[in-house]
Amino acid sequence: MKAIQVKHVGGPEVMELVELPIPEPKANEAVVKLSASGVNFIDVYQREGRYKVALPFVLGQEGAGVVSTVGADVTSVKSGDRVAWSSILGSYAEYDSVPAERLVPIPAGVSDQQGAAAMLQGMTAHYLAYSLYPLKRGETALVHAAAGGVGLLLTQMAHNIGARVIATVSTEAKATLAREAGADDVILYTQQDFEQETKRLTGGKGVDVVYDSVGKTTFEKGLNVLRPRGMMVLYGGSSGPVPPFDLVELSTKGSLFVTRPMLAYYTATREELVMRAGAVFEMIGSGKLKLRIEHTYPLADAQRAHRELEGRKTTGKLLLVP
Repeated sequence: MKAIQVKHVGGPEVMELVELPIPEPKANEAVVKLSASGVNFIDVYQREGRYKVALPFVLGQEGAGVVSTVGADVTSVKSGDRVAWSSILGSYAEYDSVPAERLVPIPAGVSDQQGAAAMLQGMTAHYLAYSLYPLKRGETALVHAAAGGVGLLLTQMAHNIGARVIATVSTEAKATLAREAGADDVILYTQQDFEQETKRLTGGKGVDVVYDSVGKTTFEKGLNVLRPRGMMVLYGGSSGPVPPFDLVELSTKGSLFVTRPMLAYYTATREELVMRAGAVFEMIGSGKLKLRIEHTYPLADAQRAHRELEGRKTTGKLLLVP
């Protein structure tokens, strides 16, 4: 089978298209023939070495496809089932072997590509809005990178809850996408200082929660726009890691909360995984959540996909198709 392998960490050029054996399932695993693989910033962090993975490894944390074979102990899925998964390494390939307990069924009315597009980013948006900081009607959230993959889904979910969304984006085209997703106010951070503008939009009161996937360039100012006892949710770092800072700043800025979550801890049990994925798939099937699959690339073009993702040239979801 063809797969994208990383033998040493670095830039997009370290991703190699290689030929590997089709995996054999362990007793608790199912081998899935992939229809699509999701491209996410966690893949970039692992490729760079920011998140450590034993070398060599096949990239990819998210996929969807059809079960081809199952291990001896597997009873939850069978050959021919359509399934999706996330937080399991190895989906930049034509086949992947996945623990059966981490597979979720793709319901009728949701395509394989939608399944691949919804798992990591959709469940991330879901836990951010519904579990980590359960948004309430009437609260205000600042969503950075609101035209990105998670950003568009998070904006829609927050809007559906009834929260006010202040979105930051880099271009007018992205501003249009954020508004279409339900953003109440949009700040072009390339033209306006988002700290000053957020304070103006909230009458100086600040926001209840900041959802920040950007990191280095936004974190400090993000703390400054939170209301007293507000929460900074740093769930990514597309601009680089946040520098160390003195925790006393959290008290002087209003007894603030800061968290650096990961999806794996919000899908740690089978029950929570199925609940969260099922909720996202239901939103998609009912039309409450619209996925924006902007680009699909052949597996061999994984380097290009990473360059465009890192260069912020994309909106919505990127997929690799074997």
